[in-house]
Amino acid sequence: MIALAGLATSHPYTDARTLAARSALAVWEPDAQRLARFRAEHPDAEVFDDLTALLDAKPDGVVLTVPTPQVAPALAAVLDRDLPCFVNKPAAATARQLAVLDPVVSRAPHRVLSSSVLRFAPQFEEFRARYAGDPAAILSVRATVRHSVQPWAEGLNPWQDDPAEGGGTLVTMGIHGVELLVALLGPEVTVAGAVSAVRRYRSLRSEDTGLIALGWPGGPVGAIEVLGVTDDEAYAVTVETAEGPHTMTLTGGDDPETALGYRGTIAAFLSMVAGEPSPVRWTETRAVLSVLATARAMTR
Repeated sequence: MIALAGLATSHPYTDARTLAARSALAVWEPDAQRLARFRAEHPDAEVFDDLTALLDAKPDGVVLTVPTPQVAPALAAVLDRDLPCFVNKPAAATARQLAVLDPVVSRAPHRVLSSSVLRFAPQFEEFRARYAGDPAAILSVRATVRHSVQPWAEGLNPWQDDPAEGGGTLVTMGIHGVELLVALLGPEVTVAGAVSAVRRYRSLRSEDTGLIALGWPGGPVGAIEVLGVTDDEAYAVTVETAEGPHTMTLTGGDDPETALGYRGTIAAFLSMVAGEPSPVRWTETRAVLSVLATARAMTR
């Protein structure tokens, strides 16, 4: 049995569709409307009143999706049961949240996976492998994240749009670009600067556009463009080499759950349920979260 602890974003609903073909499901979610939607999609899932009761049911693994400020205590409860856990992104949105999360994860980092799903997109895995043997060929790199934040402007999940809670657009959407570049070039990354602006959605508490400048010691420079004012969803990485640019673009296509890495992420999590350690080292995940927290602080 796989437990879904929280349904705070859209991701666990997608996760559940993949998991349901492999395992019985159990769920806890305090919001009645979100829980009703889940039960309509998965009527056979067992429902629990709180996180403790869910964990008392002895699941084989946990997909954790609670508002970002609640991640650390919820994850601590999961690790107390020595269970593998996939934490839907972002696991921390601010430096303070990351400082609270660090000692929790340090107890069992091999049990924790937290990542943008794009890391596991088949097209990106092929692109990454192309440069794995020759990272020196990369002169500079750029990631462009196109994902609309109009629903936040209309009032959905206000905690995600709050820079002090969910991190806002720069963090929640920017993580996709940061994840791809850290996966490509490694966790020894520093933030050179960050800027953000509101170009259309004036009701936002955060921003709808942003830019993060990055650097690697003795290595390439990089940039992440975050575009929340967009009519499409797409994620691109451009590597500049002496021979010219090479670009990879991820879009949903006919099978977005595969193309955007959702299925690959769940496969990675299920390998942990089977006894393997997390396929993404905490040093990489922490580097991603640290970049986002640093960039967030630079723009407020």
